[in-house]
Amino acid sequence: MSGRSFVHLHTHTEFSMLDGAARISDVVRAAVEDGQPAVGITDHGNMYGILDFYKACRSAGVNPVIGTEAYMAAESRRERPVRRGRMDDDTGGDAEGGQKLYYHLTLLAESDTGYRNLMALSSAAYLEGYYYKPRIDWELLERHHEGLIATTGCLGGVVLQALLAGDEPRAKALAARLQDIFGRDSLFVEVQDHGIPAQQRTNPQLVEIARSLGAPLLATNDSHYTHREDAVAHDALLCVQTGAAIADPNRFKFEGDEHYLKTAAEMRHLFAEIPEACDNTLLIAERANVEIELGRPSLPEFPVPEGVPGATYEERAMAYLRRLTEDGALRRYGEPLPADVRHRLDYELGVIGDMGFAAYFLVVWDLIRHARESGIRVGPGRGSAAGCCVAYCLEIVDLDPIRYDLLFERFLNPGRKQMPDIDMDFDERFRGEMIRYAADRYGPDHVAQIVTFSTIKARAAVRDAARVLGFPYLVGDRIAKAMPPLVMGRDTPLHACLDKTPGHEDGFAAAAELREMYQSDPESKQVIDVARGLEGLRRQDGIHAAAVVITKEPLIEYLPIQRKPESGAAPEDAPIVTQYEMHGVEELGLLKMDFLGLRNLSVIERALDLIEANTGTRSRSTTSPPSRCCGEATRSGCSSSRGGPCVP
Repeated sequence: MSGRSFVHLHTHTEFSMLDGAARISDVVRAAVEDGQPAVGITDHGNMYGILDFYKACRSAGVNPVIGTEAYMAAESRRERPVRRGRMDDDTGGDAEGGQKLYYHLTLLAESDTGYRNLMALSSAAYLEGYYYKPRIDWELLERHHEGLIATTGCLGGVVLQALLAGDEPRAKALAARLQDIFGRDSLFVEVQDHGIPAQQRTNPQLVEIARSLGAPLLATNDSHYTHREDAVAHDALLCVQTGAAIADPNRFKFEGDEHYLKTAAEMRHLFAEIPEACDNTLLIAERANVEIELGRPSLPEFPVPEGVPGATYEERAMAYLRRLTEDGALRRYGEPLPADVRHRLDYELGVIGDMGFAAYFLVVWDLIRHARESGIRVGPGRGSAAGCCVAYCLEIVDLDPIRYDLLFERFLNPGRKQMPDIDMDFDERFRGEMIRYAADRYGPDHVAQIVTFSTIKARAAVRDAARVLGFPYLVGDRIAKAMPPLVMGRDTPLHACLDKTPGHEDGFAAAAELREMYQSDPESKQVIDVARGLEGLRRQDGIHAAAVVITKEPLIEYLPIQRKPESGAAPEDAPIVTQYEMHGVEELGLLKMDFLGLRNLSVIERALDLIEANTGTRSRSTTSPPSRCCGEATRSGCSSSRGGPCVP
């Protein structure tokens, strides 16, 4: 097998945004079809795609090799060299004295410890070393090297940059420094050959450095797209990134069309003179054994007051929840509690305790309590949580599920192991304050907002493609307007406009004009073909409008994090954001909560402010509906039928 197979360990996906044109599903499929036993992921400076990649590999039966191509400062992540000249991901840009703003370093996780260190490095790069790019340094590598495999990297690495500068002794010294950190078996000298003269000149020097240090060689292909024919789409993507046109001779672009996921046979042929460099890809794949645990809930621990009985935290949390619920039930329903209310609460509390979600309810209760006590208007509750009588007694929601005969099982079902999800609606002006309260309560390193990604939609892809191809704006606009109308705010995918696709029959029928343009107009065909390669790729990352994660242990024990600077804010004041999307956070079993800032609640409060300013009184709507109805609501004598209190 070692003489035939190969594993790609330098692979950029769509999460190397506006630089990688390889969809994760396509990468994994190509590896499987070629019989490769594993495949790696090494996106630029981030770990955004790790969970999607991990799940895709596991489903396809190939071993996922988790990694990243880190950005590395020359010496210290705190250095701020002055930028000079054009900056791109291959060179890192020139700075005064020839020092680069950053270099590249390929890191691969060999074990679960390595995976945790990879998350720590990626997080520190954003939190401590961000300068144009999130950067690590030698100090961080010393601290977090355990369980990691490193390579000397591509032409943008410190070793290759020294060779390109004609300083072979320095290149050898830098490789030796990396070897001292990672060990003789975990620092690989990486060789690539995309037909680029600089690589063909330096590869013999790299082989010599490896021989002199006793370091193993590693053959890679700097993959940025899946198939050779995808080079055109990737070239267009680079133009989208830089705002250039394909015809511009001075723009940033890749040399040749060799940056794709080559077959094992192609890689073996390319490095036939050093077969051990290909063999070592299989060795690393065998060594890489990372298990990411999915689906096991890990809730933060609400600080239960002293004196609450229980031998374990779970028992104390459940006892405190029961106490709060019973107190709230007496306020909501009066004393003594009706038998049906008692029965319903006992059932719900039993399910909550059996499923281990007592802490969840305490966390939500505490947040709602703080908002109400701080004068922050809170919504009355919505969704399936309105069917939970415990939530009603805790004043998390203001709808009586017994009065309105709402089902608890729609919210929490013992037959379906799923985390409860209560959306919390706050006056939009105070959403940030609520997140700060959560950070103060559970620790700033335990609370983060959640990343989200925008993609290149079909219409935008058409307009982008027309622009980078150099066509007038009217060409892209005419094609975009020939596309089917939006359905629920979504485009019909371009492939479904051209070919009948299940689920898109209406869009196909409405795209007759587009198909006519594609078949009869060469310009339109060229634009649409390029647009198909761009459509669906990630354009940029942002912050989810509502989602927040709260963890039991520090965030970086579970996932990598970053900062997202806001306009006018100092970098150190920028919000902490996860590098994994919302669904990935949930799959890890972490507590994802929706803190929604609603404009309607703000309008209500402003209206009350104006009423008070003009009349001297403030007419507030009740925060809770009337107590449990006497059962005579259908009679004209009960004012609850008209929205007032229950008066039999």
